[in-house]
Amino acid sequence: MLLSFTRDDVDIISRETGFKGFYRLDVLNLRHRLFNGGWGPVLRRELFVRHDAVCVLPYDPWLDQVVLIEQVRVGALEKSDNPWMLELVAGLIDTDETPEEVAHREADEEAGLTLRSLHPIIRYYPSPGGSDEFVHLYCALVDSRGVGGIHGLAEEGEDIRVSLWPRVEAVAALETGRIDNAASIIALQWLQLHAERLRAEAGPQP
Repeated sequence: MLLSFTRDDVDIISRETGFKGFYRLDVLNLRHRLFNGGWGPVLRRELFVRHDAVCVLPYDPWLDQVVLIEQVRVGALEKSDNPWMLELVAGLIDTDETPEEVAHREADEEAGLTLRSLHPIIRYYPSPGGSDEFVHLYCALVDSRGVGGIHGLAEEGEDIRVSLWPRVEAVAALETGRIDNAASIIALQWLQLHAERLRAEAGPQP
């Protein structure tokens, strides 16, 4: 019979903050129950603590195209020839806003977009081995006519280029590796499965 573990089967012996800036790094000493029974040894683990995130793939069902943003990402500096990544609209839940409220706010700030409707895709942990980040992933229907240009908040140092991609070209960019971040990959694959339904449900363009 398989054991069903819960958080009560993890014993956190100590937890200290090793660094605190915009993000936080905690150092934990813990042990957990084993599949074969009993408790394992005490483990030292470093945990990257950050706010949960909201990511949105804006999709125009009438023109069958998506809105993507492009900005430099420090995490890609050493492992990519082009650290300007093609991504979804995204932001952190760092106030008492709901994920849906963050989605609408970030769409306006990062792409000048008004979201007509939000379709939940999935919620997931992108890197649970060392981070507690939790992502709320959506597809949103938009009217993409006139969308584009440079956006972002100057006070946050944002320099975001907005571009329109026919859905087939965005998927091709995924397959060639030009789009190589998890949220965008998951959302575009979901869209491939659901685009025809979304287009049918959208009806004539208002």
